Amino acid sequence: PDGAGLEQQGLGWKSTYGVGKGPDTITSGLEVIWTKTPVQWSHNYFEYLFKYDWELTKSPAGANQWVAKTNDEIIPDAFDANKKHKPRMLTTDLSLRFDPVYEKISRRFLENPDQFADAFARAWFKLTHRDMGPKTLYVGPEAPTEDLIWQDPIPPVNYQLIDDKDAAAIKEEILKSGIDASKLVSTAWASASTFRGSDKRGGANGARIRLSPQKDWKVNNPAQLSQVLATLEDIQKRFNQSGKTVSLADVIVLAGVAGVEKAARDAGVNITVPFTPGRNDATQEQTDVESVGYLEPLADGFRNYGTSHGTVKQEHLLVDRAHLLTLSAPELTVLMGGLRALNANYDGSALGVFTSRPGVLTNDFFVNLLDNNTEWKATGEDTFEGVDRKTGAKKWIASRNDLIFGAHPELRAVSEVYGSADGAQRFVKDFVAAWDKVMNLDRFDLKKGNKTAARL
Repeated sequence: PDGAGLEQQGLGWKSTYGVGKGPDTITSGLEVIWTKTPVQWSHNYFEYLFKYDWELTKSPAGANQWVAKTNDEIIPDAFDANKKHKPRMLTTDLSLRFDPVYEKISRRFLENPDQFADAFARAWFKLTHRDMGPKTLYVGPEAPTEDLIWQDPIPPVNYQLIDDKDAAAIKEEILKSGIDASKLVSTAWASASTFRGSDKRGGANGARIRLSPQKDWKVNNPAQLSQVLATLEDIQKRFNQSGKTVSLADVIVLAGVAGVEKAARDAGVNITVPFTPGRNDATQEQTDVESVGYLEPLADGFRNYGTSHGTVKQEHLLVDRAHLLTLSAPELTVLMGGLRALNANYDGSALGVFTSRPGVLTNDFFVNLLDNNTEWKATGEDTFEGVDRKTGAKKWIASRNDLIFGAHPELRAVSEVYGSADGAQRFVKDFVAAWDKVMNLDRFDLKKGNKTAARL
C-alpha cells in the first residue's frame, strides 16, 4: 500500500507479528473451517451444518463464531499437516439451518447433492457473466446453448430482413397515421434508452417496452405509450400480412427515424437517419419482471423526469444516465438540445422547451439558453423561470437538467457551438449521429461484424 515505506516497493503490508505469515497471519478476526478437502469440491458444508449441534465461542481475535459440539477433530490445519480442528462456522452459516425459509432450501441441497452442484454451477455462471450482456456476446466452444432468463433472451431472427424500400414504406405509413413526431421520438427513445453500458442490459431490441414492467413505468407516460404502440402494432400487422416480416422492435425504431426526419425537414434540413434492421420481439415469458424492474430509471434528464435527491442533483443523475448510455459530452449535449426541441418531455411539459416551434428539429434550445437577455430565477429546488431582463416578461421555464448546459463550462462550450449562427446544420447532423448510436447500443450482432444485417 501507498502508506508503506519506499523499501517495501508496493508489495503489501509487512507484518511484524511472529513470522508474519502462516499461523501468524493477521486476518479479519473470524477464523472458521468446515471442509476436510479445502481445495476439492465436497458436500461437507451441508453435512456438518446439519450433523452437529453448535455452541458459541471466540476466535483467537475475540470475534464471535460457532464450534461443533463434538470431540471430532477432523478438519486439517491450514499450515500444520499434523494438526486437526473441530468444524467451525459463522452465525450467517447457521442461519441457513435455523431460519425456517432457508432451512428448507438447505435441507433439499443436503439430501440432493446433484441439485446443489447444478444450482451452484448456475449461480456461479450468473455471478461471473452478469455484466456480459446477452448470449450473442459468447465466444468459444464452451459457451452454453441454453437461454437464461436473466440474460433477457430475444428470439433469433429467422426471417428475411426488410430492405430500404420496405423501410421507406413503413415510415410513410407511420407518418400517415397522424402521430406527432414528438410522440414517435419519445417512444423510440423510451425503448432504446433503457440500455446500460455497465452490464449491457436494456435497449430497443426485444421491444420490451410493450411488456410488463416497462409499459407501466411513469417515465414512459403509459397512457401515451399505449396509444402509440397500438398504432405501430397495427402498421406492423398490416405489413406482415404482405408476406414479409418486420418486428415491432424495428418498427418502433423506424418510428423514431421517421419522426426525426420529419422534424428535420420542418426545420428546412433534408437528412436521412440511418436504420439497421434485425431486431426481434421478446415475449412476456422471456422477461423476468422483477429483474427488468431494476432498469427503471430513477431519473432521465433527457425527458426531464425525476428530481434531485439531497446532495445528488438532477444534473448529476443526467450525467449518470449519459454514462450508462456511453455518451460523450458533445453527444449528451446535442441529444438534450434535440429532444427539447422535439418536445419529448415525458409528461409533455414545457420545461426546457426553449422554442416557439416545438416538434421541429432546430437549435433553438441552445440559441435561447445562451440569450443574455434572459434572466433566470429559481421557482423551486429543481425548477426555474426565465424572464426578459428589461421588461420582466416571462419567457421560459426550465429544470436543472436544462440550465446546466449554460452553467457548466464544458457543456456551455459545446452548447455555444450548436447555438451559433452557423450551428444549425451541424446540430442536426450531430443529433442524427448520436440518435443512431443510442438506437443501436444493444445491437451486438452488428458490433461483431454480423453480415446478415446491413445498414440501409
